[in-house]
Amino acid sequence: MLLDLQYNEPVFRPPSEGSSLILQATFGCSHNKCAFCGMYKMKEFRVRKFEDFQRDVNIVKQEYPEVRRVFLADGDALAIKTGPLQKILRLLYHSFPRLERVTSYANPSNLLHKSEAELKLLREEGLKILYLGVETGDDDLLRRINKGASRAEIIEAGRKAITAGFELSVTVILGLGGKEGSERNARETATILNEIQPHYFGALTLMLGPFESYFVSEVGGKWVPLERDEFLRELRMLVEGLKIEKDCVFRTNHASNYLALGGTLPRDKEAILETIDYALKNPKILRPDYLRAL
Repeated sequence: MLLDLQYNEPVFRPPSEGSSLILQATFGCSHNKCAFCGMYKMKEFRVRKFEDFQRDVNIVKQEYPEVRRVFLADGDALAIKTGPLQKILRLLYHSFPRLERVTSYANPSNLLHKSEAELKLLREEGLKILYLGVETGDDDLLRRINKGASRAEIIEAGRKAITAGFELSVTVILGLGGKEGSERNARETATILNEIQPHYFGALTLMLGPFESYFVSEVGGKWVPLERDEFLRELRMLVEGLKIEKDCVFRTNHASNYLALGGTLPRDKEAILETIDYALKNPKILRPDYLRAL
């Protein structure tokens, strides 16, 4: 059954939220300046009116009252002020009695702008998982891609979320540094993950499409994109440098990746490295470009 929900498209969500109800609490992204990302370039950021959000919730609960998971779109619902976001969470848990979790994207500045007390309050209200785009641990590269946060700020934001009780899922992007910066990107990204110690970690492969010329102009220098095998070697260097202390679920199941991997770090680290080595020797097992959302 098609529901008359007021989506402002396109709508994006993490791979792990494929079975979740997606509701837009905001439209667009409050930062929206990252050189590698074209997800929200066609939208102007704004917080959605509560009455409009409530309308969508009321429509869904009539047909699907047993909703268990909700993902708050768009780019960073955590940009909403704490009081209104608390009101949204209470509405969701009241409307869906079997609701198990609510999740959202978060960017570093929104985590840093909220106090620890505010974050703990939102966690107590049922916002359980935050998805944080780390992208890279290379401080210079973060500046060049217009991430809007330094390495130190990303570490502080990630740790702050974990301290407040959230499960933290982070993503990084293979290939951001190009050929010249590949080794540094892998090395510095491993160390920033070691500093944060997230609960979940996913790696994406850089896919620029029509944004390539814009990206190259922003990054500057002699940036040259990686070839397929070079992406895998960068991934291998990244995994090899990880020193995760507690269980962290690792995935490369995003459509952009050539090789879908999964495991729990640190337990499965050696098996993951062996799989990457096997793929480098047997490229026929890699995902073809026509299946990589190109």
